[in-house]
Amino acid sequence: MHSLPLHPDRHPSRRQGVFGEWLLLVWLVWLLAATPSAGAQSLTGVSRNNDSGSPTTAEVFLHNRPVAVFRSDQLGDSPAERALLAQQAMAEALAAGGPGLVTRSDAVDAIRFEIDGQPVFFLTGGDLATPGEPGVLSAAAHQVQRRLQLAVAEHREMRDLRQIGIGLAYTLAASGVAWVLAWLLLRGQRWLQVQLLGALREHQGLLAPYLQHARSGLRWLTTALTWALGLLLAELWLTFVLRQFAYTRPWGERSTTWLLDVAGSFIGGIASAIPGLVVAVMIFLLARVVTRANALFFERVASGEASLGWLDADTAEPTRRLVNVVIWLFALAMAYPYLPGSNSEAFKGVSVLAGLMLSLGASGVVGQAMSGFSLMYSRSLRVGEYVKIGETEGTVVQLGLFATRIHTGMGEEVSLPNTVIFSQPVRNFSRLVQGGRFVLHTAVTIGYSTPWRQVHAMLLEAARRTPGVAQDPAPTVVQTALSDYYVEYRLCAQSNRAAASRRVEAMSALHANVLDVFNENGVQIMSPNYRSDPPEPQVVSPQDIWAAPSPSEPLKPNV
Repeated sequence: MHSLPLHPDRHPSRRQGVFGEWLLLVWLVWLLAATPSAGAQSLTGVSRNNDSGSPTTAEVFLHNRPVAVFRSDQLGDSPAERALLAQQAMAEALAAGGPGLVTRSDAVDAIRFEIDGQPVFFLTGGDLATPGEPGVLSAAAHQVQRRLQLAVAEHREMRDLRQIGIGLAYTLAASGVAWVLAWLLLRGQRWLQVQLLGALREHQGLLAPYLQHARSGLRWLTTALTWALGLLLAELWLTFVLRQFAYTRPWGERSTTWLLDVAGSFIGGIASAIPGLVVAVMIFLLARVVTRANALFFERVASGEASLGWLDADTAEPTRRLVNVVIWLFALAMAYPYLPGSNSEAFKGVSVLAGLMLSLGASGVVGQAMSGFSLMYSRSLRVGEYVKIGETEGTVVQLGLFATRIHTGMGEEVSLPNTVIFSQPVRNFSRLVQGGRFVLHTAVTIGYSTPWRQVHAMLLEAARRTPGVAQDPAPTVVQTALSDYYVEYRLCAQSNRAAASRRVEAMSALHANVLDVFNENGVQIMSPNYRSDPPEPQVVSPQDIWAAPSPSEPLKPNV
């Protein structure tokens, strides 16, 4: 059966609205209706049912009007060959230009049909869907004769210019009426929206929290109602127009039936899919409940309320994520057979395509995730620790699955991919600190003429003056290098709770005290390079240590 698609494939602009969409719908349906189907030729056609590689049934059409169905090869020819012979015979009989009288001659096992006395085809008992029952062949022959007589009458009508003109006149009149009704439908939609929105504004005090949602809902409701009425109007107009012409009359007679069949199939498909959808929703709800219980358990582990031998606070969060992924994958695998269309070839093809795209495009994502899990389970980083990764130094504020965020203390937040962190050394300034927050260390280079014990004492004095330096454990000073012109000394200490929250501020305070102590003792810091001893030590004199700038005095240009 030739089917008429009633849904457009593209949408016009919002300004055209439903009226433009309705016009597009009508145009597409009319274009498809005016094109003969693959099984309907200009005069006659053959519709074949091929289930096992060879034709088993053949349906004969006369100008799109189904006439008979052949299923038997009792006469020595296959159903398809019989249909082709019937096509040739009907064409010859109609070409003779007779009155178009359809008769039949009944026999025991076959019935012959003639047009103006010329045989066109035979109907046998094997052509019936339920052969063997008495009286069935005669009743079927009566239906075939009636359809053939109607098809022959329509064949003659197709050549009657008066009937064609009447059909065109009715078509134009029906199109004008449909146009006016469509315009009234759009006006009615706007009027209904105005009335409903006005009623909504009168009760907006009660519906104030949901006002925006109510407006959107009313617009959607009126649009859906307009669409439904517009489709009904289009279907009525199309059915009426198709029935005005002999060539398209069979399509018009079947358009309403086809629309009802499509609607019935659609509703039946929804009804048949509801049990499976209910099972799938229940599976997903159960998975949701399990993941919530899983999250509550691991939150207790992360807070220290619960403990397991193989699980601690650092690995609780990544373990929760892994368990949730396994739960949802298991739920998806269980719910997959209950999803509508899961057994169709299209659904399977889309699933394979989606899996292929994920496997090709998610390799970098999987690498990032694996690096993130490796960092979490190796415990090389923890939130709140002060670390240095490459050129980035700061406090870890988030250890994510794909990236780690670090606050540098300079007003910056650096996001490092976990693959980058996993591929280079990580310096942790907080892991070995006892009761503090991070390690403080700095290096100075002093000439060989300065006693090393004096340098030690000055560095320790600078550490003692810095409020954020812990005295237990005590700071230490070591000689890390004996260079060509100077000795490199390194001060190592730990911070305490009095130190600044940002390590850069604590280091700034320590450096300031180092400069003060060395200036007070007249010792020159020889960094970065040493060439020769200057005539006077390059230190700040005691009277200039506390000198402040004078912003009120203008700067004098160098002459």
